Amino acid sequence: MTQLNVVPFVSVDNMMKLVHAIGIEPMMVELADRIEDDFRRWPSFDKTPRIASHSDVGVIELMPTSDGQTYGFKYVNGHPTNMKRGLQTVTAFGVLADVATGYPVLLSEMTILTALRTAAMSALAARHLAPKGATTMALIGNGSQSEFQALAFRAICGIREVRLYDLSPDATAKCARNLAGSGLRVVPCPSAEEAIEGAQIITTVTADKQFATILSGNMIGPGVHINAVGGDCPGKTELARDILLRSDIFVEYPPQTRIEGEIQQLPPDHPVTELWQVITGAAPGRRDAGAITLFDSVGFAIEDFSALCYLREKLATLSFCEQLDMIADPDDPRDLYGMLLRAAPVVVKRA
Repeated sequence: MTQLNVVPFVSVDNMMKLVHAIGIEPMMVELADRIEDDFRRWPSFDKTPRIASHSDVGVIELMPTSDGQTYGFKYVNGHPTNMKRGLQTVTAFGVLADVATGYPVLLSEMTILTALRTAAMSALAARHLAPKGATTMALIGNGSQSEFQALAFRAICGIREVRLYDLSPDATAKCARNLAGSGLRVVPCPSAEEAIEGAQIITTVTADKQFATILSGNMIGPGVHINAVGGDCPGKTELARDILLRSDIFVEYPPQTRIEGEIQQLPPDHPVTELWQVITGAAPGRRDAGAITLFDSVGFAIEDFSALCYLREKLATLSFCEQLDMIADPDDPRDLYGMLLRAAPVVVKRA
C-alpha cells in the first residue's frame, strides 16, 4: 500500500494514550493556542452553520469547514436521554482531507477530543473576557464535560477554586472525586445560588434538551463572566432572558448561535460581538470592571478543524494511530474494475 491510500486512524484507545503522553492540561493549553491562531485568520475559512437533523430525542450534526488547503468535518450527536440508557449523550468522530486531491488524511474519534477542545475554547474565551485575576469559578452541571472545564480554567486562566452544583448529587460527587489531587480547591454546593457566591466566572454546562432557567436574573451581579456552554441547539437554553439583556454577548459564528445559543431568546438584530474580532483586536472585549460578559458558546467547525490539525501534527512524533486501507488505488486510475477482478479468489481445479 502507498502512503496515499492509507489513512491514519486514531481510536479511542490511542486517543487516551496520546492525551496521557502529552498531559491533559498541557494538551488543553496547546489546543487553546492552536484555536486562537486559527481565529486570527478567521476570514480565510469557509463558514456555515452546522447541518443538523433533529428528532424528538436528540440531534445528529455535521460540522464542515476548509481553509482552502485542508478540509475538515465532524460528525456529532446530542442525545440527552442516552444517559438513562447508560450511553454517552454526545459522541463524535472527525475527518481531515487534502483539498488538492480530495483524499482523506486523518480519521479520528472525537468524543474525547471534543471534550478537550470545548473546555479549551471556554478558557480561551475567558482569557480575553473574564475579570483580570479571577480565581474562583462556579460550575453548574457536573456531567461528562465538567472536569475538562475545571482543568482548562485552572491551566489557562489560573482558577484556583471551583464551586460545584448539579441537580444530581451523584454527579457532583463524581466530579469532586475526579478532581481530587488536581490542585483545585473543590467545593460541592447544595444549590446554584450558593455555587455562584464569590465566583468571578460562572460556567453552565447542563444536558437537558429544553428551555431552562439555570441562572435567573437576580442571581447575576456586575463584574462576572458567564461561560454558557449547555445551550447548544434550538429549544435548549440555560439563562434567563434578563441576563442576556444586561450582558455584553460574545459568540463564535452569529448565524449558528442565533439558531442554537442563548441568543435564540432575543431578536435577530440584537447586537453581539464575534470572538475572533476580540482576539485580533478589531473589537473590544471587557469594557470595564462592572461589565457582565457572556460567551454564548455553541461550538463551531473551525474549533474542531483546529483540534484535528493539532492532532495530525502530534502524530508526526507520537505514533498513537493505526493505518487504515481506505482508498482504492488501482495502478491505472481508469481501471477500478480491473483491480477488483484481479482481487478475485483463485479457484484451484482438481484433477
